[in-house]
Amino acid sequence: MALLNENYLKTPEIYCFDDVEKRVNAYKLLHPKAKLIRLGIGDVTRPVPSVAINAMHTALDELSLAETFRGYSPPKGYDFLIEKIVREYRSKGININKEAVFINDGAKSDIGNIGHILGRDNIIAIADPVYPVYENATIMSGRAGYLNEDRKWSNVVYLKCNEQNDFVPELPTEKVDVIYLCSPNNPTGTTISKTEMKMWVDYALEHNSIIIFDAAYQAYITQDDVPVSIYEIKNAKKIAIEIRSFSKSAGFTGLRCGFSIFPQELTVRTQMGEAVPLIKLWSRRNANYTNGISYVVQRGAEALFSRKGKQEIRQLIDYYMTNARMIREELIQCGLKVYGGINSPYVWFKTPDNTPSWKFFQVLLQDFQIVGTPGVVFGHEGEGYMRFAGFCSLEETKIALDRIRNRL
Repeated sequence: MALLNENYLKTPEIYCFDDVEKRVNAYKLLHPKAKLIRLGIGDVTRPVPSVAINAMHTALDELSLAETFRGYSPPKGYDFLIEKIVREYRSKGININKEAVFINDGAKSDIGNIGHILGRDNIIAIADPVYPVYENATIMSGRAGYLNEDRKWSNVVYLKCNEQNDFVPELPTEKVDVIYLCSPNNPTGTTISKTEMKMWVDYALEHNSIIIFDAAYQAYITQDDVPVSIYEIKNAKKIAIEIRSFSKSAGFTGLRCGFSIFPQELTVRTQMGEAVPLIKLWSRRNANYTNGISYVVQRGAEALFSRKGKQEIRQLIDYYMTNARMIREELIQCGLKVYGGINSPYVWFKTPDNTPSWKFFQVLLQDFQIVGTPGVVFGHEGEGYMRFAGFCSLEETKIALDRIRNRL
């Protein structure tokens, strides 16, 4: 008799964003002529930079000739892309060895899969609210423990983010082993300053913890006091994995490409106390579980590091951040409590009159024909909040804000 991994039954049957789509589709069936505007989407809408498109066309032509054909990618990625990543870090004063870089199919995969090489008994810390994958991956891997009466998992330490701390996670009062940090944060758009980041690094060094640092939105950072890499902090390479993506900065959500950094200095311990470099374990997993990201996509990603590529990325980010700033300013004018929209494309706001998140989702949908994302899908502390994003078109963003201005 084949048995299943029952931990999968502990996660929601419908992924949170699928629940949003289910409700939107039900509304569209009843109102087929309604012009819905999706301000809650986490997907991009602008075309991929032309420099990447041209590079991928060239790479595709190479595959048509025997002399230039490429098969499987090296499991950790091609050197031509890894070397560009290393050079980019060095331009920021951060020395990263090329052996530490692993090309992936986007940040989400490595965030979910990192648990494969970590012990089951680790105590996990995650912010609340935050990207749902951190908690769901912990549950599916059997690390979450049991669900208590507060609907929280016994082996997960929830770092409450709310108005009292401006939605920035505070250090845990107990010892934890693995810490997920996301800055700029999805969904709140808030960030961790350099001073605060040093406190996290110091905590991890003191407690022999590791930090999984999700930097998927680092390209949106505008303020000097916000680190774009955790490795800006002294000794962070001893305790941190950094994960980045080309999805939101270069429109690669449909192409799938990103990378993770596993510094040689970062070690974990066996039950007997022996220190083992984490990169050795990830290399083994990588060699066995992946045949790499396509040559064509990696050539496209490589082109993003050219001067023209950086210019086109800057244009994309400026476009989305213009939308985010407009959303932020309009919601503030409406008298709402607002976060994000400064170092992030996400704008997080408190619902009027403390309306529950799903109820206000329905109000936006039915009365405004606007689709937002209910804050509660990101965690208990998200109840009573909504997330808007700057990824819509400029034209539709303006229409949506006119509706809010005239009716809210």
